[in-house]
Amino acid sequence: MTGSRGSRRVGALVRWPVGVGIVAWRYLWRTTVTHRSEEDGDASDLPEPLPPEVCDDRVQHLEDGHGDLLHRTYSVRVAGGHRTPEELLALLARDPNVWSPSGMAVFRRTKGSDGAMTVGDEFLIRLPGPWDGPVRVVGSGPRHFRLATLHGHLEAGQIEFRTEQAGEDVRFVIESRARPGDRLSHLLYDRLLVAKEVQLVMWTHVCLRAAKLTGGRPQGGLTVRTRRLRAPVHTDAATRPAGPDCGNSPEQV
Repeated sequence: MTGSRGSRRVGALVRWPVGVGIVAWRYLWRTTVTHRSEEDGDASDLPEPLPPEVCDDRVQHLEDGHGDLLHRTYSVRVAGGHRTPEELLALLARDPNVWSPSGMAVFRRTKGSDGAMTVGDEFLIRLPGPWDGPVRVVGSGPRHFRLATLHGHLEAGQIEFRTEQAGEDVRFVIESRARPGDRLSHLLYDRLLVAKEVQLVMWTHVCLRAAKLTGGRPQGGLTVRTRRLRAPVHTDAATRPAGPDCGNSPEQV
């Protein structure tokens, strides 16, 4: 581990105790009920193929990671709000630092214009522990935007933020499909389970923040579903876009 990558890991570990303290404090004082479940996964848990126009040698694919694939869905149903799904998504896309946990995550735009999540935009997400890293917007629409990890990120995979109409209510969903990006994050996720819990607290905080931004209230608490696809698994060449940077052949993950 040398150069800037090694320096980033050292700096992240120095910040680690602060990050754990913040997470523990917020978890202890949370009153919203969280419904959690975990089950075995299958090939349906693999992420969508990336569009060729956003796929290059900087993208960090699942097969670049280590350990199991975690397919995690965090969701909240919001009642009594005054924003439509499209209005909420536009607000979330305008500035991620409005809804990211203060003191835990800072989005710094490194490519693209402020005010939206446009395909091809890039961010560097800074967190107080060793799992920050660069991402690229690889999908965007009126009710969703999707990010893919780039090399240097401590995860390998994708995460989507979306809004849905649920009767008269609005549902906000975060769905991630990723593996630990290197051996250190593999240890924190799959052995010590610390990073997994930190991630849970962070994204459930975002769900509650999204509910507040609608002007409504969480209905029925938060739901967190985890599906674990045990390594090794294989990607299917037929589901991957053509091009040498996106992968054209099945590889062991």
